[in-house]
Amino acid sequence: MKFDLKKYGIDVKKIHRNSSVPVLYEIGLRNEKGTAISDKGALMVYSGEKTGRSPKDKRVVRHAPSEDNIDWGPINIELSENVFMINQERAIDYLNTRDRLYVVDAFAGWDKKYQIKVRIICTRAYHALFMQNMLIMPSQEELKNFGEPDYVIFNGGGFPANRYTSKMTSKTSIDINLETKKIVILGTEYAGEMKKGIFSIMNYLMPLENVLPMHCSANVGEKGDVSVLFGLSGTGKTTLSADPNRKLIGDDEHCWTEEGVFNIEGGCYAKAIDLSQENEPDIFNAIRYGTVLENVVYDNETRIVDYNDTSITQNTRASYPIQFIDNVQLPCVAGHPNHIIFLTCDAFGVLPPVSELTPEQASYHFISGYTAKVAGTEMGVTEPQATFSACFGAAFMMWHPNKYAELLAYKMKKHNTKAWLVNTGWTGGAHGVGSRIKLKYTRAIIDAIQQNSFDSIETVRDQEFGFNIPLSCPNVPSEILIPKNTWKDKDNYDKVKAKLVKLFQNNFKSFEAKVNAEIVHAGPKI
Repeated sequence: MKFDLKKYGIDVKKIHRNSSVPVLYEIGLRNEKGTAISDKGALMVYSGEKTGRSPKDKRVVRHAPSEDNIDWGPINIELSENVFMINQERAIDYLNTRDRLYVVDAFAGWDKKYQIKVRIICTRAYHALFMQNMLIMPSQEELKNFGEPDYVIFNGGGFPANRYTSKMTSKTSIDINLETKKIVILGTEYAGEMKKGIFSIMNYLMPLENVLPMHCSANVGEKGDVSVLFGLSGTGKTTLSADPNRKLIGDDEHCWTEEGVFNIEGGCYAKAIDLSQENEPDIFNAIRYGTVLENVVYDNETRIVDYNDTSITQNTRASYPIQFIDNVQLPCVAGHPNHIIFLTCDAFGVLPPVSELTPEQASYHFISGYTAKVAGTEMGVTEPQATFSACFGAAFMMWHPNKYAELLAYKMKKHNTKAWLVNTGWTGGAHGVGSRIKLKYTRAIIDAIQQNSFDSIETVRDQEFGFNIPLSCPNVPSEILIPKNTWKDKDNYDKVKAKLVKLFQNNFKSFEAKVNAEIVHAGPKI
């Protein structure tokens, strides 16, 4: 029986449902501008004007019963049902103008108890291949009995939103309707919007079942010990979770249930900037036939990718099925975390390479979600810029951050999970003076955490932040473990550290009213 989309008001004759990789390659290469094959066999694509997400354009329909649970504001911008329907019709009208459409029917969530069925309707072969990489693909039998999806994404991203429609602030709009279980995308062809739209849905649904959704990577050791790594973009979350001595559970989106952790996705979405075989062999070797490479620059003759060239965007990406990593846990399910690791790239150079957190401090740093970006290219910006993103993924959190923090604290205490803050940023001074902590040292620190090597190591308490800093670590020079020791100008270290403490305090003020006092008091003090 021929598959069609008429129930959605879409009447396009050519519909490619869960197509094979070669079919999607052929159609993409013939029809989509900027598409080529790399020397490794990956499909190189161009996402158009938008080369990253548009978090200020994400909107959620305000509607009972979900409206009382949503943390309304600049992250979850409210939208009326009427405007959602206007945008949905706009997307469907656009989809009806296409010669062919692509449908991906697949699953989100490896744990069958919490798994949801998702349908993607899109206009580009690149988008279909991307989502087939990122979701858990059904077998032929599962596809035959797929039935109705739980959620549908109408990706009309090649067509703009109407800026004169009420509440539209640009030509881009990513709209979520939790009641009708639909997502509409307009005005952006960046594929990550589909992936993160599903993550936003899971971030809403899971707390209703006492499950903690997490923007994190996760892996498991030979003895079944699980590590979860949180971190904003550029902190090393994907790189550090791809460990040849441990099985990868997933690189970006997980849930923590009463039984353990499971990966939401069926693939990985790794940053490709400065990618090298030497530093990131697992990711480098995963880039092959079936992988999608977004917005990379390559040699026209050899098709060799220049991962150092950021002339299109710094946000170059590789999307591949999780099976492309050699050492992977399949199905992507494991036990309760033994260690939670918060990764931060501190460009101020004042946080230690590793410190142990109490459960209350862990909740504080989880809500804060701190990292710091290096000085940008704007005129007059000469010092690092602090970035705070609640729960290390504020753009995708639907409830108030305290909801997730309370779930984290409860699960940590119940399962005796240890928490660590690991700085992958600067040492010996801030950016421009000091140097980036070597990746091999960070890997050694992560190894020491996972091998419980710090259990018998002497520690010192940091006066301002209150966490405990180990004084030695195997294969790491002990002199870099106390940041102040690495600075030539000790007085300036104190000044910069005081400034960072103040930035933490100012950021946390917006959460204090809804966060319990123990967590508030666990923050840094001058």
